[in-house]
Amino acid sequence: MDTTFSAIANNIKNRRTIKPSTMNGNKIPNGHVASILELADWAPTHGLTEPWRFIVYETPTEFCAQHAEIYKEANPGESFNPTTYTNLTNQGNNASHVVIAIMKRGELTKIPALEEVISASCAVQNLLLGATALNIGAFWSTGGMTLKPAFAKHFGLGNEDQVLGVLYLGYTDQQPEGKRNIPVEEKITWKK
Repeated sequence: MDTTFSAIANNIKNRRTIKPSTMNGNKIPNGHVASILELADWAPTHGLTEPWRFIVYETPTEFCAQHAEIYKEANPGESFNPTTYTNLTNQGNNASHVVIAIMKRGELTKIPALEEVISASCAVQNLLLGATALNIGAFWSTGGMTLKPAFAKHFGLGNEDQVLGVLYLGYTDQQPEGKRNIPVEEKITWKK
């Protein structure tokens, strides 16, 4: 098989979810983060709308403190859980960078919003694959307040914009093994 295909296939098969708690705290050069964001920019885009946007935090603890405060403001009184607050505050302690992935709805509304989410998600996958190629661990999270309206409001998003997740980036000393629970043959139907 072609060596380029083999290299790409190997990178895809080696991509893993690396939880922020297992990152080692070493800093990723900003140039590496910029490089994987450039790869994200090459995602497929219907109508050339390029709906992906990224907010990059070089200091994850700054983002985590903001995230915890968004949670606290949205959960007053008895709905506030101090453990959740503490967990959100400390989530990125070992990460190098945090990236907020957003689908920014364009003015070309004839393109369905779902297609824009799919396109922006492809941008995230490009970012994740680029991170893998540079031995950077990544965790795509939708936890905490990430998908709540208060989070989108904090970042000044429009009514049709969507947060797709928080990406924690960092180096790790762990290399988890990959697995699939369902054989690929059970996921594909060939028609003649």
